[in-house]
Amino acid sequence: LLQVGHEPLPPTVGRNVLGRKVLYLPGFFTYARHIVEVDGKRGLFRGLTPRLISSTLSTITRGSVKKAFPLEDMEHVSNKDDVKTSLRKVVKETSHEMLMQCVSRVVSHPLHVISMRCMVQFVGREVKYSGVFSAVGRIFKEEGILGFFVGLVPHILGDVIFLWCCNLLAHFINTYAVDDNFSQASVIRSYTKFVMGIAVSMLTYPFLLVGDLMAVNNCGLRAGLPPYAPAFTSWIHCWRYLSAQGQLFRGSSLLFRRAPMPAACFPID
Repeated sequence: LLQVGHEPLPPTVGRNVLGRKVLYLPGFFTYARHIVEVDGKRGLFRGLTPRLISSTLSTITRGSVKKAFPLEDMEHVSNKDDVKTSLRKVVKETSHEMLMQCVSRVVSHPLHVISMRCMVQFVGREVKYSGVFSAVGRIFKEEGILGFFVGLVPHILGDVIFLWCCNLLAHFINTYAVDDNFSQASVIRSYTKFVMGIAVSMLTYPFLLVGDLMAVNNCGLRAGLPPYAPAFTSWIHCWRYLSAQGQLFRGSSLLFRRAPMPAACFPID
């Protein structure tokens, strides 16, 4: 709901770390309380069933791909003298991980589209997508097979960029910044990829946002129509629109949500 720009509650005045007055949009808990007031507790679980099915399909697919294309075991390499061998190992592992992620994304994406549309029905109080099977039939009837894969390209691009940047950055940091003679070197290396994952996920968030917006754009739901968004002709059109509006990271924060000054007020029901 935050991603599509649905802001049913007005911003409040607060202060930043410097003590200056700024406008803050309602955080997660305030927003969740509003959903409960409007829809009841059940409203917090819109789209849960297709999301669970999507996650299950993704996990099963990754396991199947891993069995069908097993990765050859390579010995652990951490010495700087074996940088080329170490880098080759990272490239091979990342390529294998990318294959699993891309295939699982393609298989699970149709359910992700249904989940997104079920959730954003809250905006216009619609009941167009009331169940998984009925949603499958409706999308196929109105949009054909391609309707199940809207927003897939930016999602896959985001996944691929995330994997390569995260793994390569972690590799170079562990190789050049962490000394093997340091007693806690192995511990630091074990956390490097995790920290890099958090940092890179913030940078690749716009791909996730664009993919999710394309999944609901111009599908007949209010959240996918003006004033929330124009009818995008492609995900690149969506990206450019969000970039021009300074909204490429909309919805990335759930707690401290500062209202953009040029457009502090959003559509209110």
